[in-house]
Amino acid sequence: MLDFMKPRLSICIATYNRADYIGETLESIIPQVTDEVEIIIVDGASTDGTSAVVRSYAEACKQIRYIKLPFKGGADRDFCKAVELAKGEMCWLFADDDLLKPNAISTVLDEAKNGYSLIVVNAQVMNKDFSKILENKRLQINKNEIYLGSDIELLFRRAISYMSFIGCVVINRDLWLQREKKRYFGSDFIHVGVIFQAPLPAPILVVANPYITIRLGNAQWVPQSFEIWMFKWPNLLYSFKHISEQARQEYQQTQSWRRLKTIINFRAKGIYSLKEYLKWFTSKDSSLWWRLATLCIAMSPVCFTNLVLLSYLKIKMIRKDN
Repeated sequence: MLDFMKPRLSICIATYNRADYIGETLESIIPQVTDEVEIIIVDGASTDGTSAVVRSYAEACKQIRYIKLPFKGGADRDFCKAVELAKGEMCWLFADDDLLKPNAISTVLDEAKNGYSLIVVNAQVMNKDFSKILENKRLQINKNEIYLGSDIELLFRRAISYMSFIGCVVINRDLWLQREKKRYFGSDFIHVGVIFQAPLPAPILVVANPYITIRLGNAQWVPQSFEIWMFKWPNLLYSFKHISEQARQEYQQTQSWRRLKTIINFRAKGIYSLKEYLKWFTSKDSSLWWRLATLCIAMSPVCFTNLVLLSYLKIKMIRKDN
């Protein structure tokens, strides 16, 4: 029984106001749980019905431990708390609105016997209501890949874009506890900071088959997308000094916010608006023409910006064909 056996795997979920989604997540996990598995749910002081939903599942599943915090500390802190409370050798940092596909847990348990520092699990991507498959595989590989812990830059080049998704991470608990974490509080990507701050002590497995279903477009940080992808994400990647600058630049320019094409793209997606302009560009040490250009983009209709972006892409394709 779990009470007398240390679990091998802890599924660690940080949640906040997810009453409409976390039940479906748990329903995908619980049928796969064995006595070797526990589920740790840390609730950052939800104000909706999340507590009632989780407690209803906890009553039926002895492997669930639910901890509701007295205040909202943010996902980075809450995931840290979940790992601290966990008892498993490995911790799967799972999102509170995505789903586990069949055989996900048994596959991870089998692979964990090989003593990996990290297991990266591939995912399928669907739309918000799971009615349409958007990508069969988020990480385009056909067979499992193994990297030495010292080959952290090879993993970075291969998977860093995908690994912005925290649900793919199954990490050795002792490794997590030993690494620097506080500096990544508020980054929204604490797992990336923990993994890539230094080489890993044991090999890394990247699983080719998708064992997760991502619910795209439902992240709670969507309103902060511009700040996250223009400032937080590049600043995080550029903090990994042992990763070559060439590798970092392949995935994110440290000053992407200075590229008009990038700003236009965010406006076309509805992520950049006058609100973001006032917050980020009026105080920037930049020229008058730049402030005027970014202001015009912020005030332009999204449909017009989409037309401009499509025209640019068509011209680029024509030039490439010629």
